[in-house]
Amino acid sequence: MHVSTNETLIAKTLSAGAFLTTILVISGSVTDPVNTPKLVALGVTGFAALGVLVSKDLKILIQEFKVPLILVFLFISSMGVAVLASDSPLTQNIYGSYGRNNGLLTYVSLASIFLASLLLTSSSDFILIVKALLAAGLVNVTYCLWAIVFGDFIGWYNPYGNILGTFGNPNFIGSFLGIFFTAYLAFALRKSSSNLMRYSLILVLPITGFEIYKSHAIQGRVVAALGVGILGFMLIRSRFTRSTTLSYVAAGMFLGILALLGALQIGPLSQYIYKTSVSLRGQYWLAGWNTGLSRPFTGVGMDSFGDWYRRSRDIHALELPGVNTVVNAAHNVPMDMFAFGGLPLLFTYIAIMGLAAISAARLILRSKKFDPIFSVLFTAWMGYQVQSVISINQIGLAIWGWLLSGCLIAYERKTRGAEVPTTGTEKNGKSARKSVGNQSFLVLTGTLGGILGLILALPPLVSDSKWKSAQSVATVAAIEATMKPSLYNPQNSYKYLSNIQALEASSLFESSHKFALEAIAWNSESFDLWKILYLLKNSTSDERALALQNMIRLDPLNPDVTSTK
Repeated sequence: MHVSTNETLIAKTLSAGAFLTTILVISGSVTDPVNTPKLVALGVTGFAALGVLVSKDLKILIQEFKVPLILVFLFISSMGVAVLASDSPLTQNIYGSYGRNNGLLTYVSLASIFLASLLLTSSSDFILIVKALLAAGLVNVTYCLWAIVFGDFIGWYNPYGNILGTFGNPNFIGSFLGIFFTAYLAFALRKSSSNLMRYSLILVLPITGFEIYKSHAIQGRVVAALGVGILGFMLIRSRFTRSTTLSYVAAGMFLGILALLGALQIGPLSQYIYKTSVSLRGQYWLAGWNTGLSRPFTGVGMDSFGDWYRRSRDIHALELPGVNTVVNAAHNVPMDMFAFGGLPLLFTYIAIMGLAAISAARLILRSKKFDPIFSVLFTAWMGYQVQSVISINQIGLAIWGWLLSGCLIAYERKTRGAEVPTTGTEKNGKSARKSVGNQSFLVLTGTLGGILGLILALPPLVSDSKWKSAQSVATVAAIEATMKPSLYNPQNSYKYLSNIQALEASSLFESSHKFALEAIAWNSESFDLWKILYLLKNSTSDERALALQNMIRLDPLNPDVTSTK
């Protein structure tokens, strides 16, 4: 079977884009060095892949992948309904909230990457994806080691005191290093792997394990342990008897139960696994569930959970995590889906991820032979899934979850033994010329798609850069300019709040009052914006009364919504 250059182009686009999205960080010129740059890389990758996808022969996608195609269509449609029905600002729905950027644009890009990855057919293309994952991992291992030994060379705010990697958070880097740990080990076990790569295990794995420990992220340890456990199952299953395999599975299940009990503060592993954040997550999940239940068929809007957390939390959340501790993510991706878009978005997301799980199960049941490529794809995908149910959908991690989901489906189809249709054959000079022409056209459409993605994803980054520059200049005119909404200056609640507080602290009471009213008009669902209006010196008694009324509406369990403690 000839491997079409179309699929190779898709593989190169996806692997390069995923690598760049994972490692890209911009320091100094923006207030958010992680998420807005990654959104740009993701947007370029997603729309470039979409450009290649829509310009090539779509018969394969339509004929062979009807179910994934329908599910993605329903997924995007559910987001569209959520955006239209949302009370939160349109720009927040599109670009996401500050520091998360989990809006419509992010998920359309991820869905495009998923669809494009379905069309991979060659082992070399899957290896290219794996190598991109490993390369991103090695960059982070090297960076984290430098930060541990010499100090972090990125001058960003680090309240954690732990390594951050290119994710800006110890939990995210811990999870990614856990994924990388098993992926590197599995890939090194290939028969074709060089001696250099195998010998490098002696150095790379201990350093990675040490960095997972230094991240102080329990999820990193869990992801790494799960990955190694799955890899061990595949190796033992391929080389030993069924009874040995069953014994291994039983032991793994026993350890898994102990780990789960430890997370609940029960048993001998509790001191190693349980953290207060486990209890906090329970409250965040409950608030996410309550948010979804409030609007089960439309949700509250993309990345708008933060506007609903206070009114959806349980009474116990006032004690732990505390009355003034709020979040803008449920720390559970499926629960975020439920909150964002209700049952339609939740079910379609689970169904898309479920297709990948079914494909993986088919591969495992089909053959006992150890397949290192599948082992990397599956263990890394499982690592992402575990991370996604206990943490936030950080863009640098999310791109691997969606990309690997498509790769698992495509790889299962490739290994069925049947001939996989391709879009070119090169049987003669005429078809060869046609293939070259097609590839040139695909490069053009992919480039145009990437440019479109760049245009769509740039506004939050440009806006953030302007805001950072205004903070450096520290003039009233510069700060006020950042609050003039435009295509390349979308607003967010955090920026409004920070600027209003800065103006009020500088005794510019008229300006702070004016922008507080504008902020409320922009997002009337933000508790913090109503509260700042309530506290401003120039607010009238009627405005304070209205602000108090809305603060109670948005935080009904809080006994004192006016408290500044």
